[in-house]
Amino acid sequence: MMASARAILLVDDDEVFRERLARALRERGYDVVTAAEHGAALAAARGRRFHFAVVDLKMPGLSGLDVVRDLQAIEPATRIVVLTGYGSIPSAVEALRRGAHNYLSKPTDADDILAALESEPRPSLGPSTPAEPPPSLARAEWEHISRILSDCGGNVSEASRRLGITRRTLQLKLKKYPPRQ
Repeated sequence: MMASARAILLVDDDEVFRERLARALRERGYDVVTAAEHGAALAAARGRRFHFAVVDLKMPGLSGLDVVRDLQAIEPATRIVVLTGYGSIPSAVEALRRGAHNYLSKPTDADDILAALESEPRPSLGPSTPAEPPPSLARAEWEHISRILSDCGGNVSEASRRLGITRRTLQLKLKKYPPRQ
């Protein structure tokens, strides 16, 4: 069974978000199949091959990480982007280890997701050695914090709320690694 280059499996337990995103992806010419949880996602993947998958990290029952692992077992060529409203460095690393192509924090939109799906894959975090060494955990944390701060339009209070840390802690972490010149 060939995977359609325009076929996306969208797995998210939030019905409103799932349907809005599915509509936006369809408007951009993609054939979208939706699933609300692990079992429905695997049933869809067994019946049809998907070139892309978008998977929410936190869902009732088995997590998005389990969905990523099991989708990769069914079709290793599927490019998977993991979405989460509760981003953390360890969950991003684990998603990439299990076969995700990329990892995005919510809120995000269809254009960001498509860019992540179609971008070059991140370096491998599996048993093989990546082409270039991954950033240190502290650097990866700083980059994640910077992305959240950017998503919040530079609003430190909102970024600290989304990250679950105090404003002061956020400011200290931002000073730790200055932007690359």
